[in-house]
Amino acid sequence: MSQQTEGRGGTVWALVITSVAGFMAALDNLVVTTALPSIREDLGGGLDDLEWTVSAYTLTFAVLLMFGAALGDRFGRRRLFLVGITVFTGASAAAAMAPGIDSLIAARAVQGVGAAIMMPLTLTLLTAAVPAAKRGMAYGIWGAVNGLAVASGPLIGGSLTEHISWQWIFWLNVPLGLALLPLARLRLSESYGTGAPLDVRGTLLASGGLFGIVYGLVRAPVVGWTDGLILLSLFAGAALLVGFVLHGIHAKNPMLPMRLFRNRAFAGINAASLLMFLGMFGSIFLLSQYMQGVLGYSPTEAGLRMLPWTGMPMIVAPVAGYLSDRIGGRPVVAVGLFLQAVGLGWFASVIAADTSYAAQLPAFVISGIGMSLFFAPASSLAMSSVRVKEQGIASGTNNALREVGGALGIAVMASIFSAQGGYETPQTFVDGIQPALWVGASAVAVAGIAALFIPGRRRTAGPGEESAGTAPAPVLETASH
Repeated sequence: MSQQTEGRGGTVWALVITSVAGFMAALDNLVVTTALPSIREDLGGGLDDLEWTVSAYTLTFAVLLMFGAALGDRFGRRRLFLVGITVFTGASAAAAMAPGIDSLIAARAVQGVGAAIMMPLTLTLLTAAVPAAKRGMAYGIWGAVNGLAVASGPLIGGSLTEHISWQWIFWLNVPLGLALLPLARLRLSESYGTGAPLDVRGTLLASGGLFGIVYGLVRAPVVGWTDGLILLSLFAGAALLVGFVLHGIHAKNPMLPMRLFRNRAFAGINAASLLMFLGMFGSIFLLSQYMQGVLGYSPTEAGLRMLPWTGMPMIVAPVAGYLSDRIGGRPVVAVGLFLQAVGLGWFASVIAADTSYAAQLPAFVISGIGMSLFFAPASSLAMSSVRVKEQGIASGTNNALREVGGALGIAVMASIFSAQGGYETPQTFVDGIQPALWVGASAVAVAGIAALFIPGRRRTAGPGEESAGTAPAPVLETASH
């Protein structure tokens, strides 16, 4: 009896601890967006600096996500989880106390490192603590908490910025992190993975390549596309990414085996995910500034007005899951992506220096429905596209590419914004954001086309057969419920 009580208590504690940790990491993907105008006013800096306050987090998060999971498997998941919380909490305090934009960007990059260690271990620790019969419910609660973080990110960021200060979007993490540390140490059990060797070379190639590409895209509008350092950064980044692909083909235990992309389903859903986040994150980055800087909304008002977009998954995602079970994930994902593209195109067509919220609302609603139809089925498609023993790699790859897409989207769309407009007047801002939104809509439309190439549902495996399409394990979500 006491063992049962202890087991139930351990399950509840594991669910609480991992859900709060996931909430913190997911929240920091979007919480900064509505605070950007206030950060710019307080710390100064140009558009490229604002880009890095977001991209420094998403980029380090993306490129170290799979490496963080591997570290936990090798050296102890609870131990590395504690390390991740400590790094994330300390970096959050450093961001709150940042005296300038450069130190804020550096703190955000370290935050991403902590999140990359902490976030992938939340599900493995939860899985170890929850009996198999109850894992579905536990995963659902964990996912709902993460979804709440994404939905409320712009609103929480806007409210804290307006009513206290923008620093509190980072201070918020500190008491949560400090509370989690002793709880995780006392209430979570230690566990280990297979002990596979760490792919340090692959991590360095991916990190260096992505940093080079994003740095070049961010800095080019400021110093010019023909600047020597920009050209070196772009070419070196591209070369390192080519090296990463070759490494994934020939290495014995690469972090991302390139053979997986021979699978049409795996390649299609990952291409769609990268392009979806490219268009969505870049658009949110610019639209949150447009609503405050051009239309004059307060940070809280801007966050509230974005809820029909960011909060819609809380309502529509269960319907998307039901439809996916009935008709398969491919048509639901494709429809969701095309709706998201229509929503962004709507924004681009109506945006002006004096656009009313009523004119924008259909775009927010359409985009929110589209995003909701994409997330849950996309996770299932990513996991069911590989063999059961490769689902960990599939989860890490899909989520890493989503984060990479977000970082690239901000860099690409901000570059277009800088080339066509600027912050000088409301009209120059509109001149810049309109073509950027059309590019975002186009990227998501191409994602919808990529989704159409995913194979349709196959038959269910019979008894004793292994099927990539049965009983998919939970996918690690970061900014996507």
